[in-house]
Amino acid sequence: MSNSINGFTSVQTALTGTPTSPTAQPEQSFMETLQTAMGGVEQAQTDAQQSVSNMLSGNGEEVHRTMVAVEKADLSFQLMMEVRNKIIAAYQEVSKMSF
Repeated sequence: MSNSINGFTSVQTALTGTPTSPTAQPEQSFMETLQTAMGGVEQAQTDAQQSVSNMLSGNGEEVHRTMVAVEKADLSFQLMMEVRNKIIAAYQEVSKMSF
């Protein structure tokens, strides 16, 4: 059975491109984790744009590598939007609570 924490580590590795280990780095705040993930999404989009530009200008970029870069950027962006939606939903749920 899959561990949800390991799954998140895999997602974070996919977004940032660097593997993380709970003992290898100090704990990050939630905001720092989100900023790191958003930076990874931005980098994936930049890489995809560069790959498309290189392919269209004839600089030897292969079509399948370009498609992989574009799909990686798309999936990273979709994941970021789903996380944003979940954060907004959680905030709205907490704001409905009476203390």
